[in-house]
Amino acid sequence: MHVHFLDPYRSLVSPIHALDARVKFALTLAFIITCSLTPMAAWPAYLLLLAIALSLEILSGLGIGYVMKRAALALPFALAAFPVIFSSPGQVLFTLPVGSWSLTASLEGLERFISVALKSWLSVQAAIVLAASTPFPDLLQAMRAVGIPQLLVAMFGLMWRYLFVLVDEALRLMRARAARSGHAADASLTPGGTVVWRAKVTGGMAGSLLLRAFERSERIYAAMLSRGYDGETRALPLPPISPAGWVILVGGTVLLLLLLLVGFVFGR
Repeated sequence: MHVHFLDPYRSLVSPIHALDARVKFALTLAFIITCSLTPMAAWPAYLLLLAIALSLEILSGLGIGYVMKRAALALPFALAAFPVIFSSPGQVLFTLPVGSWSLTASLEGLERFISVALKSWLSVQAAIVLAASTPFPDLLQAMRAVGIPQLLVAMFGLMWRYLFVLVDEALRLMRARAARSGHAADASLTPGGTVVWRAKVTGGMAGSLLLRAFERSERIYAAMLSRGYDGETRALPLPPISPAGWVILVGGTVLLLLLLLVGFVFGR
């Protein structure tokens, strides 16, 4: 079976892969909500949540390194919370003069920033394990099974499918450019023109990509309508969740509630 390089799903044999998609989706949401609700500077709770995430990564067969490399991509977005180091009142750590201004960093602000970064990092790890161990059609069925509105699920499905359309059109443009580009025998000679000229070419390619992807998406959508598409993808009814799945769902929920309680005890 051909697997697109954008598809995060990894076909492995593991207890996580074999688990019902509805159970995985519900527990992943519960894990992310637990991370979000855990108070600031609740370090014991963060360590326990990290232990759960690492255990799932090992149990799924994905490996800690595989998940960590992809979860690191989310850390730069946590820098949006960096100003809280200087805007939170509390014990002063240092003062940084900036022209006529002075920025004062506090211990409470640093703890808040580290807490936000850890919460984001742990949540992304859980999402990566879910996406890598569950086929996307099963995820869409799980979303509908837990009561997510049909329109929102349809938006997720179309966004995911048209992402591949956009990438395929971009690859076609790159191949066409490479086929029409010359290469100088002298390595010291740089192919192409000035930076401004290259920017114009890149802008033209981006515009062409937009038009080609839009036209192709219109053709795909027309084909979908001709086959009876009405906003929801039809699928066979899902079988009932097995007793083992219910035990894992209830046990995981209780465990996360206990971790949230630990967070309230040790947090601020």
